[in-house]
Amino acid sequence: MKVALYARVSTDSQDPEVQLHALRTLTAQRGWEIVEEFVDRGYSGAKESRPALDQLMRAAWAGRFQAVLVWRFDRFARSVKHLVTALDTFRSRNVAFISLQEQLDTSSPSPIERAMFTIIGAMAQLERDIIREPRDGRPRAGQGSGAEARSAPGPGRRRGHSRASRGGSLARRDRAPAQL
Repeated sequence: MKVALYARVSTDSQDPEVQLHALRTLTAQRGWEIVEEFVDRGYSGAKESRPALDQLMRAAWAGRFQAVLVWRFDRFARSVKHLVTALDTFRSRNVAFISLQEQLDTSSPSPIERAMFTIIGAMAQLERDIIREPRDGRPRAGQGSGAEARSAPGPGRRRGHSRASRGGSLARRDRAPAQL
């Protein structure tokens, strides 16, 4: 089988060779042929457009290989949307997507495999969101205090005006008796 390897490192000081060595070893063990290695250096996984990734996607459309091997999902995509879109593209071109660390392979048409890809992709996105979260507990610039995200009061209630909070009883004793 003809395969493409994809590796990404976030900073120029990191070495993608760790990822590539493991992928080359798997390729040799399985008797596959490496068509090309696509490597992005110094790019965030949150970016859907990266030079080597864009080349990989064009090569997939051209039918140059039957599988894409990655070391881990988060090296390929950090958002579920991006991962699912890429997997749909690969599926439409009959290209398998294989993640070494997660030991998942879309060449097996199992619904469980597809579900696991989505779950692991969601975890990669969660990890990215946690990394981006402010460390001091304050909201980021442009974000509110979160008060606007509170749920609406139930039927017959007004936000912030319960009888208990006004010092009244929860029973309806504060009304005058009805006039007959």
